[in-house]
Amino acid sequence: MTVVSGDVVSSHAAGMAAVQYDVLIVGAGHGGAQAAIALRQGKFAGTIAMLSDEPELPYERPPLSKEYLSGEKSFARILIRQPDFWDERHVVMLLGKRVVRVDADAHRVELTDGSTMSYGRLIWATGGTPRQLTCAGHDLGGVHSVRTRSDADRIFRELDATRNVVVIGGGYIGLEAAAVLAKKLDKQVIVLEALDRVLARVAGEPLSRFYEAEHRAHGVEVRVNARVDHILGENRVTGVRMVDGEILPADMVIVGIGITPAVAPLLEAGAAGGDGVEVDAYCRTSLPDIYAIGDCALHANAFADHALIRLESVQNANDQANVSAKHILGIGEPYRAVPWFWSNQYDLRLQTVGLSIGFDDAILRGDPAARSFSVLYLKGGHVIALDCVNATKDYVQGKALVTGRHAPDKTRLADINIPLKTIALDPA
Repeated sequence: MTVVSGDVVSSHAAGMAAVQYDVLIVGAGHGGAQAAIALRQGKFAGTIAMLSDEPELPYERPPLSKEYLSGEKSFARILIRQPDFWDERHVVMLLGKRVVRVDADAHRVELTDGSTMSYGRLIWATGGTPRQLTCAGHDLGGVHSVRTRSDADRIFRELDATRNVVVIGGGYIGLEAAAVLAKKLDKQVIVLEALDRVLARVAGEPLSRFYEAEHRAHGVEVRVNARVDHILGENRVTGVRMVDGEILPADMVIVGIGITPAVAPLLEAGAAGGDGVEVDAYCRTSLPDIYAIGDCALHANAFADHALIRLESVQNANDQANVSAKHILGIGEPYRAVPWFWSNQYDLRLQTVGLSIGFDDAILRGDPAARSFSVLYLKGGHVIALDCVNATKDYVQGKALVTGRHAPDKTRLADINIPLKTIALDPA
């Protein structure tokens, strides 16, 4: 395989300072990998290199907090493609390397070791870095994020000596990690959420309360309106002190409070942006021949009334990768994808379609006690999103309601005896 890792340089990449690639992809996550795949599928004949600050070939991130952490899947099973795939398609892997500066006019990037390389087109697919706690003790041993393989490996190595785990953050990452730690790894887990319910930023109250109840039923203590003062310990964490003085014992703390988009070199080079880098409908930044995709790309999304947003999902990364690759191939197909997400916790599969941002009404379809139901989100009477728990049929059929901006009768939406496909065909 053609790999550059650390100080080991293959013959194909010798003399790095002088190397130029027709397409340089910075970031080897889902978006970066899909961009390379799409280019080769589109018969792109130029040189392609993928640069990553991790030492690993592209791999799936969602399993890190679930199947990989629990030991159900080996690392080889979460690779996006096997090693030979990249070699056969002549994609050079530049691993363990980081871009610190972009010279957009010269079409050149500078790495941490001072070396440079040139590009014809640059695809920025760096994702983000986990937000850290700012309180005292945030850097103690045993305080972890779950973003990379090395993060998950560090957690795994400490599990034998861990009984009590405090998870800070009641979003999907925190709840997925809590489910695995409690159910499959038999740990005592407390989830702390600063807001008044879990999943408050991404879902309506019915879904939040359902997941709070499910975690409690599995032995996880869920606290909302929970304020952390600082982390206790000397070299390693021993507990979490709350603002009211209560001390929660902790052998491990997992922090899941969001990410910061990794776009500093682009912004310093003059790219428009802030919380991410702004891109147009073809994923082009304001800098010449530079694209941005995935978690770090700030784009006007049609399903959010064309507001500038970042979507942190595998689907978005893959779809934007395809858009950027096609544009490089001379195929101008703008980004029009319907957002979708998923989360697996215990034996529950949550599937989401659309964006519930700004919803003003939520319709409960089915009975949460049956552990199979949907929540439909409306704005101005129009269906804008669905959250479906163990309700795949609603998820599949409800997509048409979102894409068609249907405004059906609410009583029909709530009636589980009326298939959503029927309502989509006859929304009146």
